[in-house]
Amino acid sequence: MLTIAFPAQAFDTNCYVLAPSAGEECVIVDPGIGVVETLREVLAEHRLRPAAVLLTHGHVDHVYSVTPVCGTDTAAYIHADDRYRLTDLLGRSNPGLLAMLEQQFGSRATWTEPSTVVEIRDRARLTLAGMEFDVHHAPGHTEGSVMFGIDRVPNGIRDQVDVDRTMITGDVLFAGSIGRTDLPGGDDAAMRRSLRDVVLPLPDTTLVLPGHYQATTMAHERATNPYLKDLSA
Repeated sequence: MLTIAFPAQAFDTNCYVLAPSAGEECVIVDPGIGVVETLREVLAEHRLRPAAVLLTHGHVDHVYSVTPVCGTDTAAYIHADDRYRLTDLLGRSNPGLLAMLEQQFGSRATWTEPSTVVEIRDRARLTLAGMEFDVHHAPGHTEGSVMFGIDRVPNGIRDQVDVDRTMITGDVLFAGSIGRTDLPGGDDAAMRRSLRDVVLPLPDTTLVLPGHYQATTMAHERATNPYLKDLSA
């Protein structure tokens, strides 16, 4: 599986581009702030055509560029419980955060809802760009946070680590940490349930591609991540 990852221009949010191989359709995950030009270069370099945009949740740092990336032909997929965030993204965002972004980029933030939005639910299987994605609802960071599982791994990754599948975890699970639960829509008890019932059962051979920071594996996180170790104990 061809997998390209790069950080957005704010908050180091990871944007992912996945395709069976170069020259085919692709899926884009979490197009955050200031990613449009880099995405355009990635798609041109690898001759990729977007088939869908997947959103792990509805926070501004993960979805800000979804509308220009989707254009008029590509659908955005988001869990039903976070769908409401796309109707008024900026109105639901922290004013101080928006002011900081406007100062950084020199222009006022604007928002238009994507023209086509598909609501997804737990345990759905999405067939997109010749790949199959399993939806794992894992609330806690937001009500509609999800992880996307793929029974493939990036090209060449098996030469580095023992993995046989991939999980894009958004802000549910990071290398050594988890997503915050003190923001609007966050719920510490829900996060603990998600970690216990959705994350911990994942096989050790799962490659974790998080919403921020570097990639990791379930084997490593099970052994070292303090939040998972606490639940296991």
